[in-house]
Amino acid sequence: MIELNFSKSADGLIPAVAQDWQSGEVLMLAYINREAWEKSLTTGLATYWTRSRQKLWVKGESSGHVQKIKEILVDCDLDTVIFKVEQIGAAACHEGYRSCFFRRVDNGTLTVTGERVFDPAQVYRK
Repeated sequence: MIELNFSKSADGLIPAVAQDWQSGEVLMLAYINREAWEKSLTTGLATYWTRSRQKLWVKGESSGHVQKIKEILVDCDLDTVIFKVEQIGAAACHEGYRSCFFRRVDNGTLTVTGERVFDPAQVYRK
């Protein structure tokens, strides 16, 4: 097993960037702990640690918009990863956009540059 350096942060989390494996588009940034890392490696599905819910989270478990890992890059300090993924489903963002980076800063304000591809109220009905 590849040993990443989870000890640099008090909570044992390291950043994980999800990037479209073909286009290079950055889809999202999340965090992984050792358990999420191991599950990602064994299942081939991007698995993260959700800080808000304090639990393991397989991307797409409620929306169906899973991320199949095609390649993993690890930085020189072994404390950041890039998951190059095949995004299954229309979007990576829980707000209904393909990428979580759907806004640009323009003269001190945020401008939406992405197009919403699904209605979150419909996908995440409780």
